[in-house]
Amino acid sequence: MSDRSALLPTLERLFAGPREQILTLGALLAGLETRSYAFIIAALDLPNCVPTGLPLLSTITGVPMLLFAVQGLLDRPALVLPKRLADHAFPRGKLQDFLERVRRPVGWLEEAVHPRYEGWLRGLPRLLLQVAWVLCIFILALPIPFDNLLAAWAILFFCLAQLERDGVMAMLGWAFTLLTALWTAFLLVIGPAVAIHLIRSLL
Repeated sequence: MSDRSALLPTLERLFAGPREQILTLGALLAGLETRSYAFIIAALDLPNCVPTGLPLLSTITGVPMLLFAVQGLLDRPALVLPKRLADHAFPRGKLQDFLERVRRPVGWLEEAVHPRYEGWLRGLPRLLLQVAWVLCIFILALPIPFDNLLAAWAILFFCLAQLERDGVMAMLGWAFTLLTALWTAFLLVIGPAVAIHLIRSLL
């Protein structure tokens, strides 16, 4: 955002107004400006950060995340959604009630995640972070068994880094990106070889 205020005051400003009025998803994302990408991708990514066992969850959530992240990589000022989705409306009263319920955990989050080491999120480091972010989302979207948890956490840390300009979160994102790359390589290269060896040993 232009003033890069903390997330909680930003949401308070966007949700403010008569309770009977509505706020469309498109207007909400426009109000978040460049942080709209990290905001909606984090929301889609969260279910993948815990082992749910739901089949194809990472693919179902990962495909739209990938489309959104590519928009961010193209440096568009705010996320653009299909009109039908952008026009989806929420009563401001319900949004205000929701914000009151999550105020305390969001406050705790903002104490832990805040602007620091911002060089990790400027210039070339920022571009490299966005490329790694897109690649992690691509890996998440692939229907590879046992290969979504590390990628999901890398994506989440990158989202937090961009939401609050937090270089520490960026560092954690890079660490989990490295773990994701190593684990994916293991599953794609070593895993099948081990499986074939075990099958042959049993025959």
